[in-house]
Amino acid sequence: MRTTDQLGPALARHQLTPATFQALWVIDPAEPPPSMKVMTERLYCNAPNLTFLTNQLADRGLVQRGVDPADRRARVLVLTDKGRDVRADLVRVAVENTPLAALSAEELRQLTALLTRAVRSA
Repeated sequence: MRTTDQLGPALARHQLTPATFQALWVIDPAEPPPSMKVMTERLYCNAPNLTFLTNQLADRGLVQRGVDPADRRARVLVLTDKGRDVRADLVRVAVENTPLAALSAEELRQLTALLTRAVRSA
C-alpha cells in the first residue's frame, strides 16, 4: 500500500488534498520561510498553481504570506502555529507508514551501512 493511501484519513482530518499536503511538506519549519519562487521549484509547478495551493492553505489558517526580508518585493510562505502542528502530525503519519518503519533499529543501522558502502564504491 502506498504511503499516500495510508495518509488519507489524516489528510481528511485536516481537510487537505495530496497537493496541499505536498505544499505543506516542503515548508521546513527549521529553515527560513521559502519564497514563492523557491516553492514553485520545490513543487515543480507554475506560479498560478502555487497561488491556488497557497490560497487553500491560507484559507485553512496553515500559512501566511509574508514579505521576504532579502527582497521586499517578493513574498514568502510562513507556517502558522496551526500549520506547524498539522505538518508535524502529517509528517509523523507519513514516517510511521513508510516501508522502513517495519525495520528494527539494528536493521536500519545495517541498511545505512550497506547503502553508505555502495555509495562510496560507486
